[in-house]
Amino acid sequence: MKATKKAKAEKPRKPKTLLQKLAATPEKLFSGAFRQQYAALCFRYLPDRRGTEILVVTSRDSGRWIIPKGWPMKRRKPWEAAAIEAFQEAGVQGKVGKKPVGHYTYLKLMDDGEVVPCVVDVFQIEATDIAEKYKEKGERIVAWVSPDEAARRVREIELKSLLVEFVPR
Repeated sequence: MKATKKAKAEKPRKPKTLLQKLAATPEKLFSGAFRQQYAALCFRYLPDRRGTEILVVTSRDSGRWIIPKGWPMKRRKPWEAAAIEAFQEAGVQGKVGKKPVGHYTYLKLMDDGEVVPCVVDVFQIEATDIAEKYKEKGERIVAWVSPDEAARRVREIELKSLLVEFVPR
């Protein structure tokens, strides 16, 4: 009987999910401790201009589908930070909207294991050029897909809504 109890005690634990980690410190959700990020919703018109494609990229850590995003940058306006992220992550340059087209929230797993709730303001960029060389080339998969397909690929519910309802401004 003791051998059975010992075997149970040594059973490896499943790693905690992001939500389980955040649940251990709920004050982060209710204290206004959300961190700010900026994202680029990059799009291009189809050749017949009867539709659009949206850029999605994979994250470097988990490989999940996202849109280019990052932290605020010193001496940069929010839309400038979004444009820099689009270029660094996918080589996209273009006409940047200066007002957010929406926002979404998600849980960011930091390098130290901490889980941080983030609010992401989303800025629209009409792609006019795609560089051959850019900082994170080869570190991510880059895809141009329909708005519906982009929404299917991303996990964040609020971002899915932004993509499904996408209308160029």
